[in-house]
Amino acid sequence: MRILCVSDTESPYFYDFYTPGKLDGFDLILACGDLRREYLEFLLTLAHCPVVYVRGNHDDAFQKEPPGGCICAEDRIVTLNGVRILGLGGSFRYRDGLNMYTEAQMARRVLRLKPRLWRSGGFDILLTHAPARHVNDFDNRTHRGFQCFTDLLGQYRPKYFVHGHIHRAYGANIPQVSRFGDTTVINASGYCIFEY
Repeated sequence: MRILCVSDTESPYFYDFYTPGKLDGFDLILACGDLRREYLEFLLTLAHCPVVYVRGNHDDAFQKEPPGGCICAEDRIVTLNGVRILGLGGSFRYRDGLNMYTEAQMARRVLRLKPRLWRSGGFDILLTHAPARHVNDFDNRTHRGFQCFTDLLGQYRPKYFVHGHIHRAYGANIPQVSRFGDTTVINASGYCIFEY
């Protein structure tokens, strides 16, 4: 399964400088938030594969007008081709916003998912906007990760954790791909391609 991950910034390679065939060959697109609705719909139309997304901290408008045809994974497990994707969008609360959460609020979202996680036997990909605490995050409130995400990774050990929010332009040492135990961690800022 060839997967394109996107987040935070629209890639000129796939959008402004698109040429026919550039989006061929993908089986799935995972979107980690803070992208315009039109961009996600463009990817869906030209890639001819499902687009599964979570909301970023700047995606308040998606509550009223979500990207057409795309699959929202917020607070649920989406299964495609046998791959279980758990979606938890939003960021750490640093100001008012529909998609900003305290650690306690995000932990309650995770707790509400526990029966589904038990029934499904876990998940294969954790799809979020924010990073996990101490996994690609920063210490400031704006870019702090969630401890409950770190706990999910430790308990369920999914194959992949795909997140956004930490733009790689923020520093020279921000990895696009790293490891946390048995899990491959992908920072989808801009875009990243991987094989599942």
